[in-house]
Amino acid sequence: MAANKKNPGGDRLISKNRRASFNYELGDAYEAGLVLIGSEARSLRENTADLTDAWVDIDSRNEAWVKGMRVPPLKHAAFGHDERRPRKLLLHHEQIDKLRGLVDRDGMTLIVTKCYIKSGRAKLEFAIARGKKTHDKRQALRTKMDAREAEAAMRRGRKG
Repeated sequence: MAANKKNPGGDRLISKNRRASFNYELGDAYEAGLVLIGSEARSLRENTADLTDAWVDIDSRNEAWVKGMRVPPLKHAAFGHDERRPRKLLLHHEQIDKLRGLVDRDGMTLIVTKCYIKSGRAKLEFAIARGKKTHDKRQALRTKMDAREAEAAMRRGRKG
């Protein structure tokens, strides 16, 4: 009840992959449902998921799977599950065909950016991405540090 009062839309963020935008140039984002077993769904509702190494793979049978996503098992669950098992994504065949075409380009991959609950269902947001080079990462860090220094200087200027 308290979560619904805070967020009237019903979306509740479970986990966010903060390293994704640092390691990859992110493009278009897509949303998909997750096929889960009971203990996984309960674990996600307790806000436990690790998306750091998660990516989406499209297999030869034209099915999309999320791999590398870590959902820890509950201590009090009647049966457990494998933390890093591949989980099927619920997408239309047209969407999967479009994603396969995007991924077949050089250096493109599908990186998981967010996991959340929407209208009582577990959803995953992933984006088409291209890996950044080391110099791009250094430039991003430099830009971030410059912004922090400018903000700190503005704060110092207001006090004095």
